[in-house]
Amino acid sequence: MAERLMTVGEVAEYLAVPVQTIYAWRKRSEGPRGCRVGRYVRFRRTDVEKWLDQQAAGGGPGAAA
Repeated sequence: MAERLMTVGEVAEYLAVPVQTIYAWRKRSEGPRGCRVGRYVRFRRTDVEKWLDQQAAGGGPGAAA
């Protein structure tokens, strides 16, 4: 079964940041890796968790792989 994708709002809630922060990170190529599905941005939970782990390890805001 394929992994369920998260919306921008779900990622923002999960990370406890405003939705606009997620969009700002994407514009600066920071934050968790996302992908476009049509006109929408979606995130794999594993990518969000990997990015969060990198931040905890001192990877800084641009630590997206």
